[in-house]
Amino acid sequence: MGRVGTDARGTKGDLPDRSSREWCDEALTRLDAGRPESALEAARRAAELDPVAEWPQRLISLAHERLGRDADAVPAAERAVDLAGGSWPARLRLAGALRRVPGRWREAAGHAALAGKFAPERAGPQVMLGDLALLRGEHEAAERAYRAALAVDPADPQARVNLALALLRFDPPRPHHDPAWPVDPRETGRARRALEVWSRQVRLLVAVATIVIAGAALLLDWGAQARLCGFAVLVLLVPLTVRQARRVGLWAYAGAMLGRDPWLGASVASAALSALAFAGWLLLGSVHVLPASLDPVWAGLAGIAVLGWPALTALRALAEAWRGHPLRALAETERAGETSREAEREAERETERMARRVAGRNAGVALWLVLGRTWSVLVALLAVALAVRPELAVAAVVLPYPLVRGYLRARRRGDRWLAAATWLVVLAAGAGAAGGLLGSAWAWRAGTGALGAAAVVFVARALHAWWRGGPGPWRSSLLMCDLPMGAEPSVALDSEVRQTFSYARSIVLAYGDAYGPRVAGAVASVTSSGELRLIAETEAWQAIEDDPRVAVFASDPLQRRFWVEVRGIALADSDVMRVTPKQVLVGEFPGRHQRR
Repeated sequence: MGRVGTDARGTKGDLPDRSSREWCDEALTRLDAGRPESALEAARRAAELDPVAEWPQRLISLAHERLGRDADAVPAAERAVDLAGGSWPARLRLAGALRRVPGRWREAAGHAALAGKFAPERAGPQVMLGDLALLRGEHEAAERAYRAALAVDPADPQARVNLALALLRFDPPRPHHDPAWPVDPRETGRARRALEVWSRQVRLLVAVATIVIAGAALLLDWGAQARLCGFAVLVLLVPLTVRQARRVGLWAYAGAMLGRDPWLGASVASAALSALAFAGWLLLGSVHVLPASLDPVWAGLAGIAVLGWPALTALRALAEAWRGHPLRALAETERAGETSREAEREAERETERMARRVAGRNAGVALWLVLGRTWSVLVALLAVALAVRPELAVAAVVLPYPLVRGYLRARRRGDRWLAAATWLVVLAAGAGAAGGLLGSAWAWRAGTGALGAAAVVFVARALHAWWRGGPGPWRSSLLMCDLPMGAEPSVALDSEVRQTFSYARSIVLAYGDAYGPRVAGAVASVTSSGELRLIAETEAWQAIEDDPRVAVFASDPLQRRFWVEVRGIALADSDVMRVTPKQVLVGEFPGRHQRR
């Protein structure tokens, strides 16, 4: 008998009736093909056929997440955990859903830790713990988690890509916001925006006012009138500050926000310092006869007011280039790209293609960071050589080696901007070394000209990215690899296994404690959702709190040569022990294990 449904292409048609697990397989196939809307329909059909199964609930949650409906993804994931508390994929799926909900980061970390406790042989829980740490800016913790995941599964692409981000000291999309805060990130985002606008307006007004006042005093001899206008600017800063302060709103989090985002704090501090320097400059300028000893102070205050902003921008660019370990990160992204290409050759899956694209993009940003480091060292070396001893410039010939090696290994030859900047830096190093060795003025000019041209290429690449709205050669273009987690099939108990536990005369529970493996007799039953319900001795209950991994053995009295072993996770639930299956072994006496 047929019915009207959705075929594999997502179109309406006549499909034969399917079981719940078959609909789950179909939903997973559609998710892998990048069709979450169609996958959601299939997962809902599976949940209708088997309301007590947790796998359809996980797929519903995952489909909602892929569709951008983060709030809708949480109830289904919580339902899956309620149905099978010992399921590590259910815990992992709930952790993935909760991490996107404001104020529930700690719950997400708790569920991810439980998933790791339930399945230490799986890489997914450690990858989730690494992602959660990376979202908080805890790079060392994230690196440890990703390396633990790669120790379990060296081919995991998400662990490779995000390990590279941890090595680069990746800034999350909202560096000012702590995902563990019980406040919507949009509110802290508005507060951050108000602080940024205030600092930008203050620095711009102060810099322009300083230049105008100095020009009016020196060129037009309007010093007194210009100083009055300067004091008017100071008065204008008061309502401007009050207005932005009202927009901040979340003053209870302002200090923590500035601490989490150091550049935001530096921007605010720079604005306050510029305003104070401007006020001091005006006051010193009002003195009729300024002592000669205070002339440098007066000029320095003007410099702070005018040059504070560009100086902070240059300092940030230099600091961003020297943060993290881009060469080590390049090695990890290269391995991730190779792993994804191998997986893609085996099966055309959207997730592997996504991982390879993210790895390639992050590799390009890492190469720009290496280029920035090489350029800054070359500038410093050539400047010292010109000022002290020209022969020192010979060392410049070896500086571009890490850049060239990383560029060739990363296979980023399609990026013409990066190629041009790389070879210009190589030319600058070679010309500088030749100038220092041979004393050729033309070599020195070629070297400095190539360095300047490399800087121009970087600026042009940045403007091109800004104009087109694409990723630029800066850290904010780095992306996390965020592949779907928690879609693994659940372990089902077939009719033979259920019959064995229903009619078994003796059931043995195996568990571990501080003294080693233990066994105990138990009474068991199988629920409609496929879990085992056990009643066992007190010592077993105490042991599973530390290590919930157990094995339950039973033999069928109707077929005396038939036996079943269910390995799973045991959790205490009132007066019974719930065991969620992870693996089922069946066989005959004597005989070899047959895994299901």
